[in-house]
Amino acid sequence: MDVTTLGKLVLALPTFLMSTSMVLLVSAVLDGSLGLPFWIPTALWLASGALAFHRPTEDLLARYLLGLRRPMPPEAARLEPVWREVTAVAGVDGAVYQLWVEESDDLNAYAAAGHIVGVTRFALEQLPSGQLAAVLAHELGHHAGGHAWSSLLSHWYGLPGRAAWRALRVVARSVVTPARCAVYLSIGVLLLAVGGLGSTAAAILYGLPLLLVFPYLSAAVGRRAELRADRHAAQLGFAPNLAEVFQTMHANRARTRRRTFAVGGERTQREPESAHARLLSAHPDFPTRLHHLRGYL
Repeated sequence: MDVTTLGKLVLALPTFLMSTSMVLLVSAVLDGSLGLPFWIPTALWLASGALAFHRPTEDLLARYLLGLRRPMPPEAARLEPVWREVTAVAGVDGAVYQLWVEESDDLNAYAAAGHIVGVTRFALEQLPSGQLAAVLAHELGHHAGGHAWSSLLSHWYGLPGRAAWRALRVVARSVVTPARCAVYLSIGVLLLAVGGLGSTAAAILYGLPLLLVFPYLSAAVGRRAELRADRHAAQLGFAPNLAEVFQTMHANRARTRRRTFAVGGERTQREPESAHARLLSAHPDFPTRLHHLRGYL
């Protein structure tokens, strides 16, 4: 676990506390109505994060959440030798991880949960072996730094709070008009309670002003995680190949934007990405990533 993983977990604490308050509320309702001991639902929810490292659960995540599939024989014959080369250079057991393919025409790859490594069909078919190895080394860097499992756990333990908010919105839209005031009042009371808990936790843990910059901090941690995964691949000797991949992706994105803004004949110049959008992006731009690779080329 590197420092970016630690930062990601720290930034997930307020969301975790809000979700915990929702789980405690549901546990109290079940205890009062069904007689189910209060601690059982809460304990089960807290322990459920271990499923992120359970192989059958990872298969379900890969198939139905990420939309991945197992490599077909020709794809496995191409992918597995390259993966063995990367893991041999890194000094890790490649058999620990599971290789997956996404049916996509984009150049992309994934590291998820505890053992998932996925690449798109386009990357598998179009990239030379050296560049494919560099991409896989980058994803191995996410696993080596703990970025994959910490992202999944942060998302998982934030689900109850997000689900409660969505359920309240659905109820507010579906009730008849005379009852809406009561529903909105209930929502307001609940939001005040949850907001008070989150504000108190933030004041204790970080200081309340940091709540305002929370999205920017989270995005900054994500960008730093990408740069650390790049460095992991570079330290294994894949920096030149990784730089070629970034140059290709940067050129493809520029061509796509030019085509997009040329439609209609009114806007022919590519509009630069705003500073605000860059601050909220979880990935650094390609020139920045290439700059950080210069020392390894």
